[in-house]
Amino acid sequence: MREIVIGAAQMGPIQRADTREEVVARMIALLDQAHMAGCTLVVFPELCLTTFFPRWYFEDQAEVDTWFEPEMPNAETQPLFERACEHGIAISIGYGELTPDGHHFNTQILTDTQANIIGKYRKIHLPGHDEFDSQRSFQHLEKRYFEPGDLGFPVFRNMDAWMGMLICNDRRWPEAYREMGLQGVELVVLGYNTPSGNSQNAGETAEMRGFHSDLSVQAGAYQNSAWVVAVAKAGNEDGHPLNGGSVIVSPDGVIMQKAQTDGDELLVQACDMDATKFGKASVFDFKRHRRIEHYKRIASQTGVVYPDGTKG
Repeated sequence: MREIVIGAAQMGPIQRADTREEVVARMIALLDQAHMAGCTLVVFPELCLTTFFPRWYFEDQAEVDTWFEPEMPNAETQPLFERACEHGIAISIGYGELTPDGHHFNTQILTDTQANIIGKYRKIHLPGHDEFDSQRSFQHLEKRYFEPGDLGFPVFRNMDAWMGMLICNDRRWPEAYREMGLQGVELVVLGYNTPSGNSQNAGETAEMRGFHSDLSVQAGAYQNSAWVVAVAKAGNEDGHPLNGGSVIVSPDGVIMQKAQTDGDELLVQACDMDATKFGKASVFDFKRHRRIEHYKRIASQTGVVYPDGTKG
């Protein structure tokens, strides 16, 4: 048995006026709680140091840059890394990354149990739009503020397991899980900030959005025989509600733990990495069952092309 006790550290709302120091104090409180529960890995949400700033339209790039981190750890986050090292807990956190050469990414990192960063992922499937849209009930400007990730879907050896990361909208795309599945991933950790409403479809309920989130995560876990830990930022941020519903899902696609609140909440699950082996050796034994000669369209085409040649 290769057991990792994992904490999914859901966070309640972060208001636009909240400081990073205030947010980090909340994260440390969750980390301390996880230590008391015996966790050796804690996963935090997407953009967990700030409010979900892509809902706001900014024209001044200098103002945009205030939401990003030029380095990690930095002065504000160093206490979190120090506490994680003190407890011997690996962490995964999401934040806006500003690179030394001026690129902007929606990023997640993974540390070992000594708080050394051993893995980085940059969000690839950016939702939303890039200019102010008066037809939307609220803005979702990830395409304005972030560039698509340039690191692919890497998998890292950590804590005697193969681990990968996704961020928010990535969880809806089966190709993302399969890229890591083909590298033998045993644990996928991901953070998300999902609005409770659809800015382009007022009839879509929060319950349906939660269903789609769970469906995507459970399918990705089952179809790649991997644990998936999906961690939300939840609650009402400056009048904009987020969906919550953090989950820990088994390699059989079963939800083992699910958040019950829209606030700071820790889910704990002992996850046996060896539980991934059966699925990888049977139903999803890729080397025996995949037929890549029939999958060429997946990697060569983006939009729909109908059988008669017309484009959708």
